[in-house]
This record gives sequence, C-alpha cells and structure tokens, in this order.
Amino acid sequence: MRRSGHIVRQVLEAAKEVVAPGVSTMDLERVAERKIRDLGAKPAFKGYYDYPCVLCTSVNDEIVHGIPSERRVLKAGDIVSLDCGVVLDGYYGDAAITVPVGHEISPELQKLLEVTRESLLRGIEAARSGNTVGDVGAAVQRLVEANGFSVVREFVGHGIGTKLHEDPQVPNYGVPGHGPRLRAGMVLAIEPMVNIGLPGTRLLDDKWTAVTEDGSYSAHFEHCVAVTKNGPVILTE
Repeated sequence: MRRSGHIVRQVLEAAKEVVAPGVSTMDLERVAERKIRDLGAKPAFKGYYDYPCVLCTSVNDEIVHGIPSERRVLKAGDIVSLDCGVVLDGYYGDAAITVPVGHEISPELQKLLEVTRESLLRGIEAARSGNTVGDVGAAVQRLVEANGFSVVREFVGHGIGTKLHEDPQVPNYGVPGHGPRLRAGMVLAIEPMVNIGLPGTRLLDDKWTAVTEDGSYSAHFEHCVAVTKNGPVILTE
C-alpha cells in the first residue's frame, strides 16, 4: 500500500504543477491519466460506479467528485481540489489536495486551506491503536470549528486496502471514545472536507458533483494512514 500511495502522491504533484489560470480541469485529467499509466498502476476511480475519469476536480464551492471537463477553465483566485486513487498489485491508494489557482487567493481562502490541511494532520495524530474512529473525527472537528469553519457530514473517510472503500467509515466529526476501535494493521483514508459557510451539501444534476448548499467555498485534503503499534504512518507521501 505504501507503493500505491507513493504513486498517488506523484500523480497529484504532476497535476498540481499544471494548475494555472486558463487551464481546464480536463487538462489536469490528461496529465493524471498519463502519469498513472507511466508509473505502471491502474486508476481506481475510472469506471467505479461508472465514474468517467481518473481524477476528481472540485472547484470553489464544489466539495468532492467534480468531473473534469474541457469547459471548466480555472481562473486566478479559484481553488481546486484534486482527488485521485490508484490500484497497484491489488492494493489501493487514495489521496487529495486543494491548491490555489494563480499566485494569490484571498486571505479567507488561504486560511481555509491551512486549517483543512492541519485538521487532517490532527486526525492522523489520533489514528492510534486503542483509540476509536470517534477520536479521529473529534480531532478534525475541534480544529475546524475553532476556526469558524464547518465540517461536511454527508461525505466521510473510510477504510482502504484491497478495495477502495472498506469498513470502517471515518467521519470528520465525532465523540472521543465512540465508534469502532482502531487496531494495528488497519489502514484508513482520512479526508476532511471543510466549508467556509454552513455544512449543508447538495448534488448537481450530473449525480456526482457535491456542492455546498450555501455556495461557500470548500477544501479537501486526504491521506491513507496505517495504524501501527508505533503510531500512525502516512502511506501517501
């Protein structure tokens, strides 16, 4: 899983390099698809419940599962979430980053990205043998809400291994000490989705793209994390 995780990271970095004003989200898709092939892996998302692409590209108020398109052209000041999964020798890797478009985004968006990234690290820190799924979610939620943002409820992290989505579900909110207990050998995809405004979501007509109900911007960061007897180990770096 570390090998598949390493490939996912390289794919995201390759796509991130191309993010710029005037670039379409389909341009990012082409870069990601080529990189996955060059690295000898298979895309995890393409064909999954008939999803058409290897990458999810979610812009501004899109939370997750934005479908790459020639028509969606990035503008300076936008933010775009890049989410990618691969499978290598039967094992899955899955990770996401949110990146600014152009050299400057608003201070509020800068803070959104920093808080979401930091909340992921807080969740990872709580992913220890003997802790619970609730401890992970509570760690994320505490930091997000302390900064005046909100945690998306409808979409959650998950176990991952020989399938893309396995038990347990890993919400980005929770009560310490509640939920399934973590033990060494588990791998979790921890993925905070954080809105500037309210947590409500709605699904667009394409039946994939989830957006914020109030039109506020949203960020998404994700790592695959192994629970080990020596603490959490990030597999997607």
